Amino acid sequence: MKYAPAELEIWMRDYYFAVDDDIGSSGVADYSLADLRELLGFSSADLDAIVLRDSMSLGGDEVRAAIADRWGDGDPHKVMVTHGASEAIYLVMSTLLDPGDRVVVLDPVYHSLASTARTLGCELVPWEINAADGYRPDLGALRALVAEPTKAIVVNLPHNPTGTSVTAAERDELVAIARSAGAYLIWDQAFREMVHAGEPLRDPINDYDRAVSFGTLSKGYGLAGLRVGWCLAHPDVLDGVLDLRDRTTLHLSPLVEFLAARVARGADRLLAPRLDQARRNLVVLRQWADDNPELVDLVTPMGGVSTFPRLVGIDDTTALCHRLAQEHRVLLVPGSCFGDPQRVRLGFGGPAASLERGLDRLAGVLREERSLQHVAG
Repeated sequence: MKYAPAELEIWMRDYYFAVDDDIGSSGVADYSLADLRELLGFSSADLDAIVLRDSMSLGGDEVRAAIADRWGDGDPHKVMVTHGASEAIYLVMSTLLDPGDRVVVLDPVYHSLASTARTLGCELVPWEINAADGYRPDLGALRALVAEPTKAIVVNLPHNPTGTSVTAAERDELVAIARSAGAYLIWDQAFREMVHAGEPLRDPINDYDRAVSFGTLSKGYGLAGLRVGWCLAHPDVLDGVLDLRDRTTLHLSPLVEFLAARVARGADRLLAPRLDQARRNLVVLRQWADDNPELVDLVTPMGGVSTFPRLVGIDDTTALCHRLAQEHRVLLVPGSCFGDPQRVRLGFGGPAASLERGLDRLAGVLREERSLQHVAG
């Protein structure tokens, strides 16, 4: 199999480490190991006691139980622990899907949720969400799409990049649609607990035996560098991925599993301050958009830490995003990475001061662009 280039990852590789202010990423401020020791109550002596032996293929017993209790239904046999959610996505989709399978995918979507199925030779059917509808998923449209035989429905809610989501009632309807179609419901829940109103959605594995969900410590918990993700699914699904995992990463490190288990047991201590910061940042972002309607058209997100605004009067934001990074050391992701070049992914999960500087510099560059267009016109 040969994959097409991952435009988002190329962009991040070029600029993530070359800027001072990041208003393009979809994560929160990072925690240090010292932070974890203080917040979660383990010591350097606890780390020294870890023996760096092999671990178990689906994850060690302790970390699987901790993840099951926090994010699953309490059954550790429904948990596979992986190197980030990206590995879980790759392993599961490569196992469940075959060439020619019809797969309905939310559009736009995080790239790996579509690229794996496409590379496998599946028929991808976009379930489009649009700014005119506030990016709210149209369940009636989904029901029509799965009228034909469908192997899987793939969603990421709360959504990256737009921040949209569904209500609890809509979540139940989505599960019912998947069940009626006999399709796998593959749900990326990277931002499950990062919601700005109401409660996090109930995991679909609680209600549907063909549901598969992914989670990660990278996005809402400030631990992207730990590289921990997981899949929640029926044990038969997880057993099926072992042939592929036996040929790739085999298992996680016991050191990583030790940290991940303690994070899962004390997740609120990491989540609460980052969620509070994101909500306060969202107030700043909305005020900035309200103050600059001639520059930006913003749909308010329901969850996550990113939005997908249109930059007014710019048909392709790529050159502007290059300029922001190269001249102003500000990271912003062009919408071309998600198939809509008029927009940008704008992240608001980081430090408040960095967000405010980035927004100020973005507004300045947009005004300069408008002035140049006016002169040229």
